[in-house]
Amino acid sequence: MDGTLVDSMVYWKRLAAEFLAGRGVVQVPGEIMERIKPMTMTESAALFQREFGLPGTPQSAAAAMNAMMDEHYRSDIPLKSGAGEYLDRLHKNGVRMCVASATAEHLARACLGRLGVLGYFEFVLSCEAVGAGKNSPAVYCAAAQRLGAAPEQAAVYEDALYAVRVAKNAGFYVVGVYDESAAGCWDEICSLADETIRSF
Repeated sequence: MDGTLVDSMVYWKRLAAEFLAGRGVVQVPGEIMERIKPMTMTESAALFQREFGLPGTPQSAAAAMNAMMDEHYRSDIPLKSGAGEYLDRLHKNGVRMCVASATAEHLARACLGRLGVLGYFEFVLSCEAVGAGKNSPAVYCAAAQRLGAAPEQAAVYEDALYAVRVAKNAGFYVVGVYDESAAGCWDEICSLADETIRSF
């Protein structure tokens, strides 16, 4: 969803820094920001607590970060240009679709519902629900299983290099979707994915 269907990556990019700044951490090493990219919110929160000695539990920190993103998902994160028409065309052609996202399910549903595209998807499945981030193929495999499909019968749309690699290695047909947040590794995404799209 994020970076493929909706233009939310800029909001996520500044979330960790915003969350940590509110807790007195003003210098966040770039290496930490890279490490959290494939993680669930709870995994990221646990890392922040270990690295910066923050109080509370990973669950309470994750809840605070989710609350910070909630308003954006409910009010101003937009669809990528052409994504709505693309989903409508797939739907009219009988393509069965779901959302498999690192974003919490209630946030994904709120955003896609506001944008008028939630009805195209049979279900929304989060990495949190399957207990693993996108550095594991678990969420893709669980989504395919719910659709009654083997990996080779399903297409995964991804904008992040690590996710493209994981889905491809798990046997899925992978469509690389261009997003500014992954511009630096677009060439590598193009070399791994079965096909790529720069826009819808």
